[in-house]
Amino acid sequence: MKIDLHKLTIQKAHEALKKGEYTSVQLTQAYLEQIKNKNPEINAYLKVFADAIDQAKQADTKIKNLKFNIENFPLLGIPCGIKDNILIQGHITSASSKILENYRATYDATVISKLKKEGVVFLGHTNMDEFAMGGSTENSAFGVTKNPYDTTRVAGGSSGGSAATVAMDAAVFSLGTDTGGSIRQPASFCGVVGLKPTYGAVSRYGAIAMGSSLDQIGPISQTVSDCEVVFNAIRGKDIHDGTTIDITTYASKHVSKTLGAKPVIGVPRHFLKEGIDTAVIDAFDSAIASFKQKGYEIKDIQLPNISYSLLVYYIIMPAEVSSNMARFDGVKYGLHKDGANGIQDYFETRRAGLGREVIRRILLGTYVLSSGYYDAYYNRANAVRAMIIADFQKAFSSVDLIVTPTAPSPAFKIGEKSNDPISMYLEDIFTVTANITGMPALSIPCMVGENDNKHLPIGLQLTARHGDEATLFAVGKDFLGE
Repeated sequence: MKIDLHKLTIQKAHEALKKGEYTSVQLTQAYLEQIKNKNPEINAYLKVFADAIDQAKQADTKIKNLKFNIENFPLLGIPCGIKDNILIQGHITSASSKILENYRATYDATVISKLKKEGVVFLGHTNMDEFAMGGSTENSAFGVTKNPYDTTRVAGGSSGGSAATVAMDAAVFSLGTDTGGSIRQPASFCGVVGLKPTYGAVSRYGAIAMGSSLDQIGPISQTVSDCEVVFNAIRGKDIHDGTTIDITTYASKHVSKTLGAKPVIGVPRHFLKEGIDTAVIDAFDSAIASFKQKGYEIKDIQLPNISYSLLVYYIIMPAEVSSNMARFDGVKYGLHKDGANGIQDYFETRRAGLGREVIRRILLGTYVLSSGYYDAYYNRANAVRAMIIADFQKAFSSVDLIVTPTAPSPAFKIGEKSNDPISMYLEDIFTVTANITGMPALSIPCMVGENDNKHLPIGLQLTARHGDEATLFAVGKDFLGE
């Protein structure tokens, strides 16, 4: 049978599976056909799993046996894509790098174990910037992912493949990782929804680490409701990740729970002045007007140290990168190249296996952690990080959400910024704050804007207090009319 995949959601697919309108095998086959047709041009999937249909058959058996109990398994039989830095046992997980090109995972990431218990069907691993280092997926060792809205433009990064799979109707949802905006920015570029959860809300066990104090795994989907379903499935404490938290760690302070009022929205207008595309400003102003029409109170706020966020991020992140990347030495796993001696083996392996951006960040991180510079750069950056967190906490004493654009521009053209790393790094200006502070943030489609005679998606970013994803979901659904 013909299944309409265009903007198919978890909720719609769940209802259809429950009613027997089609099976998980039929749904999975429809997605595999879509991948076959679309992926050669878009390059969103690096690998399509040969066992996808077998997974779907197992899901159909469970659906048949569960009968009415299927209500408790909203993800059962739902096909999804997984970013190529999240381990799935038995499948090659390369982080889009030559150094791990043939590495086959020996265990499941915690999020994968959780989704397997839910009965999800894994379609394949999605493309990304190498080791999640980049904002355009142009740093992938296996080719750039193109934007489904305009194939001359990037899909964003580093989770560009995950966002593109959803945008091109080749997965119901995908998982990505977010270190400085790597879920939210590609979601913005591709016109879909992306969640970066509270730090520790989702286990990082089995995700190839980039910046350990910044990384979070999160969902990308067509709707906020779908993001909520996936988040609830993958969240929670994990004995394998000591940074994880449970649902009671942060007390919710949402004012509407006690007063019955809509959440108060804060806008840091002092941070929305320079370097922002006019289409983005127009979309943002339109969104604020929409919130007012819906009865939300809009309040201007001050975040005195927010202008230092990007500087702080690009000191702390490379420092953590340089530490995490030390394990990729060609000794225990991955690519190995022979040199004249052990040290030369190490040099030859990394020279052959790592891309330019990864090497750049390792060098920068090693420098800021080196003797004589540690205090001047790394320690000072952490001190400013604490100040930025304090600014946000103070702001949240009078508002419930902070709203900004997700990115300063719509999707840019492939190659436009690849030789200008500073320009590329500036794309993270609105998103890095959520990673620095550990607070949850959600990117939702705001509107389609005019840019170079193209109609391109633009995203709106909502940031909430630690642990208050519930407010993000409630307001996001209200804004989008879900």
